[in-house]
Amino acid sequence: MKRGEVAELAGSCGLGAWTAFGVLTMVVAGHDGIPLFADADLVSWSVAHRPDVAVALARGLTATGTGFVPYALAVLAGIIAGRTRRQRALAVALCLVCLGAGQALRYTVMALVARPRPPLTDWATHASGWAFPSGHTTTSALTAGLLITAVRARGPRGANPITLVVGAWGASVGLTRVYLGVHWFTDVVGGWLFALGWLGLSLSTVARWLPERWTPGTTDMDRDPARRTAEPTGDSRGRTDTAAEQTDGAREQREEHAPDDPGRRGRSRPA
Repeated sequence: MKRGEVAELAGSCGLGAWTAFGVLTMVVAGHDGIPLFADADLVSWSVAHRPDVAVALARGLTATGTGFVPYALAVLAGIIAGRTRRQRALAVALCLVCLGAGQALRYTVMALVARPRPPLTDWATHASGWAFPSGHTTTSALTAGLLITAVRARGPRGANPITLVVGAWGASVGLTRVYLGVHWFTDVVGGWLFALGWLGLSLSTVARWLPERWTPGTTDMDRDPARRTAEPTGDSRGRTDTAAEQTDGAREQREEHAPDDPGRRGRSRPA
């Protein structure tokens, strides 16, 4: 897919996600933060189905959605995306900026909406700040999106299973916030939409404005079509070498059967 097509697709997805996020934000703010849709029912179900093992697993999984882990995974995404040392350094910087700026913008929205969390008696883990959009959900979804984008850009074998695993991790972190009783489900949906919108905008900006020589995943061959035509491929090199070997063999055969004395050409040799 060409860079222009990538920019257009990413921008369209980001705009659609942020449009949906804006509608949901207005609904949440318009109801003064009270539970919406099935919010209360899902929290009540979670409280009633919390065996100790499940709570421990949920706490361990939700911990990967904040702190050091997302930034380490963002660095990994940058390393995967680049082919050269310079590309990797740029990709790592872009991933970290995308994640950090996204978190800062999410904090701003959270402070403006100021939605209360579920009742403290329903909590099964520590939480702080306002509820909408969910911070762990936004961070893990952004990180998962960066990793998936890097893997798909490089196109290694097994990209589809990796995409499924990373996507499942990003979604599961958000769901643990509802299961542990510290967020409403619409907080989680808001986090997913916000992350998708911000990631789409970031990818669209990079695809449109970053010089192609700096684009992670491109090589000198990709940037210089003349070099591709000048340097034969492996198959053409093989055909060239074979033709050269045949020419050398024919030359050796002619030399072997050539007369000893060129001046005697056309006359029979003495017995």
